[in-house]
Amino acid sequence: MTVQRRESIILLIQCKDRKGIVARVSGFIHDFGGNILDSDHHTDEETNDFLMRMEFAIEGLQIPPDDIPAAFAPIAKVYNMRYEVHPSNRRTRVGMMVSKQDHCLADLLQRHRRDELHIDIPAIISNHDACAGWADLFKIPFVVYPVTKDTKPQQEQQVLAALKEHHVELVVMARYMQILTADFLTQVGCPVINIHHSFLPAFIGANPYRQAYDRGVKLIGATAHYATQDLDEGPIIEQDVIHIGHRDTVDDLVRKGRDLEEIVLARAVRRHIERRVLVYGRKTVVFD
Repeated sequence: MTVQRRESIILLIQCKDRKGIVARVSGFIHDFGGNILDSDHHTDEETNDFLMRMEFAIEGLQIPPDDIPAAFAPIAKVYNMRYEVHPSNRRTRVGMMVSKQDHCLADLLQRHRRDELHIDIPAIISNHDACAGWADLFKIPFVVYPVTKDTKPQQEQQVLAALKEHHVELVVMARYMQILTADFLTQVGCPVINIHHSFLPAFIGANPYRQAYDRGVKLIGATAHYATQDLDEGPIIEQDVIHIGHRDTVDDLVRKGRDLEEIVLARAVRRHIERRVLVYGRKTVVFD
C-alpha cells in the first residue's frame, strides 16, 4: 500500500542563538507565499546552539523549490547559519548492511514494503550469505564481501564502491557485526546509523547481553546512533529499555533485546529520513 504524502519543504537550521531568528525565518517563508505546517526549535543554554526544523507547504509557494537554498542564503549569512533544504517527498536511498542476524533487516524490509519508511533500498551488503533469502524475497540485490582481519582494508573498499555505485545516501548497519574503520567513515560520504544492543553508554563493545546478565541489571536497552570512529560513542538518535528479572537467562535477554533493537532502529531511520535529527557536538536534537 502506497501512502499519500503531502508535498512540503523541510528547512533545517543550526547557528548560535540570537534574537529574531524565528521571526526572520517565518517572514522569509511568508514573503514567498508559503504556509508553515510544522515548526520546532531548541536552544542549548550551555552552548548557546540554536537548532530549528521548519516544514512548509509547496502549494501556493511563489518560488521554485530548487531556488529556495539560494534565496535563503542572505539570511543564513546574517546569522552565520548552517542550513539544509529538503523536499519531504523525496525518497532516501538506503544501503543496508547485515551479517548473520536477520531480525533488524527483516523488520526494516517489511516496513519498507508497507511504505512506512519512505526509502529506496538499492542494495543489501553483507560479509556472510546468511541473509540472502530476505533479499530474494524482497527482490533486492544482495552482495557478499567476506572479510578477515587481513583483508579488511580491501573489503571496505569493495563496500564503498558498491555504496557509491548505488548512490546511497544513508547506510544502516542492521546488525552488521564489523567495526567500520575511520578510513571507511571518512570516505563513505553519507551518515551511517548503527544499532547497538545495549543502553549506551552502558556495556560498550562485545556481548553486552552477557555483560548485563553478569552485572545483574534490571533493565536492558538498545541504542541507535550515528557511527563514528569512536566505537559505540556516536551521537545518539533513539533508545529504549525493557525490564528483566532474576529468572531471565542470557538467552531471554537476547530474545527480549531483539524486539527492542527492531523498534529502536526503525524509529531512528524514520526520524533521520524525515529530517528530524540535528547533530551538534556529540549530541543530537530529535524533533518529534
